[in-house]
Amino acid sequence: MAPNPSPAAARIDPRDPPEPYLSFWRERRVCTLTTLRPDGTPHVVPVGVTYDPAAGVARVLARRTSRKVLNILAAAGPDGPGARVAVCQFEGRRWATLEGRAVIRREPAAIEEAELRYEERYERRPSPNPDRVLIEITLTRALGKA
Repeated sequence: MAPNPSPAAARIDPRDPPEPYLSFWRERRVCTLTTLRPDGTPHVVPVGVTYDPAAGVARVLARRTSRKVLNILAAAGPDGPGARVAVCQFEGRRWATLEGRAVIRREPAAIEEAELRYEERYERRPSPNPDRVLIEITLTRALGKA
């Protein structure tokens, strides 16, 4: 028998989150991104994340040669392209996790949109980077207590 989920860990519709959850994702916060290395071990790094519930995606800007990008590219498997990933943020007892399948996007328009959303959340434009790619996470689950 599986253990009961923690009452503090509320499941949330990633496309229709309650206002406190969405508001928490609008605050200027450093987040973490968890990917899996080819050997199956977790790789956790600090990142900036933007959350777009209307589109059902989260976005992370990255350098194309970074370990997180390489992990995602290496994860294409029998259940489709991309990698299962999670992004998370917390402050005290408030926390929020978004899970989904990540792919790497290289289209300039997609990167530009992600940069604008980053600027909106983090109140600064990312420095120009010709090696920039977008990690786009199609969301499947949201959890948290905001």
